[in-house]
Amino acid sequence: MLVVDGLAGFRSGARLSELTLAATPNLDLLAADGAQGLIDPIGRGITPGSGAGHLGLFGYDPLRYRIGRGVFTAAAAGVDVGPGDVVARANICTLDADGQVADRRAGRMSTAAAEEVCATLCAGLSLGDTQAFLTPETGHRALLRLRGPELGPAVSDTDPQRVGVVPLQPTPKDEGAAKTSKVLTELLAQTRRLLSSRASGNYLLLRGFDTAKEVPSFRARFGMRAVAVVTLPMYRGIARVLGMEARTVPSLADGVDALHDVLAGGADFVYLHFADADTAGEDGDTAAKIAAIEEVDRLLPRIMSAGGDVLVVTGDHATPSQTATHTWHPVPVLLHGGTAPADGLSRFDETSCRSGSLGRFSGIELMPQVLAAAGRIAKFDGQS
Repeated sequence: MLVVDGLAGFRSGARLSELTLAATPNLDLLAADGAQGLIDPIGRGITPGSGAGHLGLFGYDPLRYRIGRGVFTAAAAGVDVGPGDVVARANICTLDADGQVADRRAGRMSTAAAEEVCATLCAGLSLGDTQAFLTPETGHRALLRLRGPELGPAVSDTDPQRVGVVPLQPTPKDEGAAKTSKVLTELLAQTRRLLSSRASGNYLLLRGFDTAKEVPSFRARFGMRAVAVVTLPMYRGIARVLGMEARTVPSLADGVDALHDVLAGGADFVYLHFADADTAGEDGDTAAKIAAIEEVDRLLPRIMSAGGDVLVVTGDHATPSQTATHTWHPVPVLLHGGTAPADGLSRFDETSCRSGSLGRFSGIELMPQVLAAAGRIAKFDGQS
């Protein structure tokens, strides 16, 4: 399963989608010999986060398995979330002189700079009987972990998801999170003071509060040894939460090399993640998103040569460069190999996928079709 993060876009009156604009001869060849459709990662009209979008692709209902971004971030960092701990994803951001968000990602700051910010905060924060730990991830991303008595995870995000406004306040969603909200309010006030000398990377935006979760493993659900090959820690975290083995590689090209290795090593299911299309979409950079899609297409022959019964190409959500954010638009999917039908379509893009034999369906309906095409679902006889 090749997941091109943020793959989907949409056609507007002014221009076509990035996938339509991209030159994708290899994907188009597969389109003629495979089945296409459109996925609503969670449901129609719902804009998914990356975690929820991936859960659906792997057959876990995001509305049942509600897992905050902090849990995935902790798993990626190899940080144990103890009983009563509260974790959240932290974006190191930049506030302007008026306290408004000027840049949600602090110019996509370096990991080294983020390490300095985290070290400053860990050394300077004082929160009474609650301990706060900040662990840098990659670039502007970090993990916040709170440990102390009477903490609850039901707190609203402080990230407004846009610039030009002040950050939101951490608000408790139930009585059990009242103390957490107070601790976070004080933490953020101290953060503002401790980082006040910095022109960039001077505040934290927090989202995805949660605590330890029990989730059935991918192997237990599907009877397959699964390996994730990823370039960013977040997606390593998703894999680990689901009990997949995980390899982190520097680039998609390195990931294709690893794909050959893990298939030769007996993996039943390989999840290959590519992040650059999403990054470009979030930056509002149409040309960069087109280039990222075209890079995937150039590597497709090497992906196919690795073997495997079935190839799936899709995304976890839409990130159109027109909006520079995740949106609700459905995501193209291509299913090739095994007993997947050949739709005979000439392109792989949103328009062609609308005409494909798979139709439009929710994310959790993908895995049964993938397993069926690979001959891994037994005939239903009404008794088992």
